Amino acid sequence: MYQKSSRFFKNFITLQVLKTKSYIMTGVIKALTDKGFGFIAIEGQEKDLFFHSNALVDVQFNELREGDAVTFESERSPKGMNAVNVRRA
Repeated sequence: MYQKSSRFFKNFITLQVLKTKSYIMTGVIKALTDKGFGFIAIEGQEKDLFFHSNALVDVQFNELREGDAVTFESERSPKGMNAVNVRRA
């Protein structure tokens, strides 16, 4: 019984680490709105990634232009995946 329990917790901890691990990705600003959000196109991906102006780091929303290269991390929200920690590349 102890052996099963130990294995359960080891797998649980591994799963939690994998869930929280994020990678820095690169993309291009595809679209910007006047409401403070936009979309990032990622090479090799069909879907664009949503981002909000609150997710920007070291750049203001009004400084971004369509076609600008950016780096970011992705995060799951109740509405789907979002880009966070968005920086100009």
